[in-house]
Amino acid sequence: MTAATPDAPLWQPGPDRIEAAAVTRFQNWAADRYGAPADGGYAALHRWSVDELDTFWRAVAEWFDIRFSTPYESVLGDRAMPGATWFPGATLNYAEHALRTAEDPARADTPALLHVDETHTQDPVSWAELRRQVGALAAELRALGVTPGDRVSGYLPNIPQAVVAFLATAAVGAVWTSCAPDFGARSVLDRFQQIEPVVLFAVDGYRYGGKEHDRTETVAELRRDLPTLRAVVHIPLLGTDAPEGALAWAALTSADTEPVFEQVPFDHPLWVLYSSGTTGLPKAIVQSQGGILLEHFKQLGLHCDLGPEDRFFWYTSTGWMMWNFLVSGLLTGTTVVLYDGSPGYPDISAQWRVAEQTGATLYGTSAAYVMACRKADVHPGRDFDLSRIQCVATTGSPLPPDGFRWLHDEVAEDLWIASVSGGTDVCSCFAGAVPTLPVHIGELQAPCLGTDLQSWDPAGKPLTGEVGELVVANPLPSMPIRFWNDPDGSRYHDSYFDMYPGVWRHGDWITLTDRGSVIIHGRSDSTLNRQGVRMGSADIYEAVERLPEIRESLVIGIEEPDGGYWMPLFVHLAEGATLDDSLRDAIKRTIRENLSPRHIPDEVIEVPGIPHTLTGKRIEVPVKRLLQGTELAKAVNPGSVDNLDLLRFYADLAARRRA
Repeated sequence: MTAATPDAPLWQPGPDRIEAAAVTRFQNWAADRYGAPADGGYAALHRWSVDELDTFWRAVAEWFDIRFSTPYESVLGDRAMPGATWFPGATLNYAEHALRTAEDPARADTPALLHVDETHTQDPVSWAELRRQVGALAAELRALGVTPGDRVSGYLPNIPQAVVAFLATAAVGAVWTSCAPDFGARSVLDRFQQIEPVVLFAVDGYRYGGKEHDRTETVAELRRDLPTLRAVVHIPLLGTDAPEGALAWAALTSADTEPVFEQVPFDHPLWVLYSSGTTGLPKAIVQSQGGILLEHFKQLGLHCDLGPEDRFFWYTSTGWMMWNFLVSGLLTGTTVVLYDGSPGYPDISAQWRVAEQTGATLYGTSAAYVMACRKADVHPGRDFDLSRIQCVATTGSPLPPDGFRWLHDEVAEDLWIASVSGGTDVCSCFAGAVPTLPVHIGELQAPCLGTDLQSWDPAGKPLTGEVGELVVANPLPSMPIRFWNDPDGSRYHDSYFDMYPGVWRHGDWITLTDRGSVIIHGRSDSTLNRQGVRMGSADIYEAVERLPEIRESLVIGIEEPDGGYWMPLFVHLAEGATLDDSLRDAIKRTIRENLSPRHIPDEVIEVPGIPHTLTGKRIEVPVKRLLQGTELAKAVNPGSVDNLDLLRFYADLAARRRA
């Protein structure tokens, strides 16, 4: 098949593939044991998983042989949102499950991790060696006084040491959090200072784009401004000696120590992830050991169809939830591929080269990378041996129709293309990969199991075939147990449950089609999502407005129909200042050094002023709508704006840009 009409699939799994898929075997087993529908395929299974939520998650726990060291009293003690209580009474440990494959003598010496850097040299870490290092480091963390609930932080690239540090933290029952080393000190401190870590794992630098980037001064600043640190562990990626007062990684991981897995309650914190910080400090999102364990087993074992024979490669950094998702590939006995480097070095085909060399069977990337390859006239299927790839998955932004066609034509015709969508907030997918369903151009295959995904209008009416707000009407195990430093839960409530009380509203525009597939139309809020890395506008404002020439600024990120992403920065200049090349360079340098090189604006545009609400908040979403072509009367309520004439400026700018 080389073409598809709107009603004909681009790809259809064959009968053998459907029969062999784990989700098919799970459905047959659950039909016998738990009364799941034996007929009706995935649609019937999904309906059952939502209607019989308790039974479905009990079945998932049994199917994946979750080791509860103490039994649970019920599946859902309380199903209210926010505040759902999962598996009360149960205790377990995430790291114990992630390292379970090492107990199999036939697998102990096979690779758990394959690390690849920009030299494209493979460095395998066996299951036995991973387990040994985790055991050694967990013992050292305990010796340092780290106890369950303490926070442990990583300023690390996507390297095996990051996986070891995370798993050792989880083994102890401590709480992991990480940032990528291309984040500037201010961005890291905005995150880590909230949770007060007691240990920091940090590299001396990293390699990206063929260059070495020293991070010793940044790490020194982090040490100075994180007063709760009891220990800093130095990882010499660039070969430097540990600075004074820091511990050497090699010394902490050299022992042959059997790991001890702290048995913690199901809802015990596993890690803290961070929102983009659109309206202030990033939200510190806490997810539980048990909730992530069950959700990732379901997502990776059933939806991604991963198992012991697979190799799982997703291009990501430790500052994105996809890194946490990638590491969970270990749960299914899968070899996890860690690529540390630029997605486009030494050329734009770098990720395809990694997929070929590591024998990846599931390769995940961003929609932006796929579209960049298309524009660069790359031919992966011709130039690389990608015969082991069963699935190419994309996220970070919706994959445009041309991206589907390009993957089909240029990688393989018999290719499962899984465009998926979820969020940091749940560290998983709401909709996406289903190995037994057809793929239609521009569409996600279906809502995920156990996910009561709906599209609602502003009044809370469910929609089919129309654009609405993405909502989840029943709880998921990996929904946050809380935000850090949110004692009354008000910030958590306002983030997801303010628009529709008791129902999760995520902030995406979606359409649920008549055939059960899902179309994502982008964000309904103002989050900046560049190459899969989210950042809030507040971070940009804080950095840019330190410059004396900038009075105020406004940044907007816009998903474009061709798969591109346009991010203009509007600046209101101080009196006497001029927006010349020197100031533009200073703005870009400030963002690069203090925040992230991914979030340098595409254009810097001088404006007569920045519009605000009547309470003084910058108006971002209405400006985004104007730039996307929405009429002024439909983009904003005029009574809520301090200066409507300023919005007319942006509307005129949008019209000129479209002309």
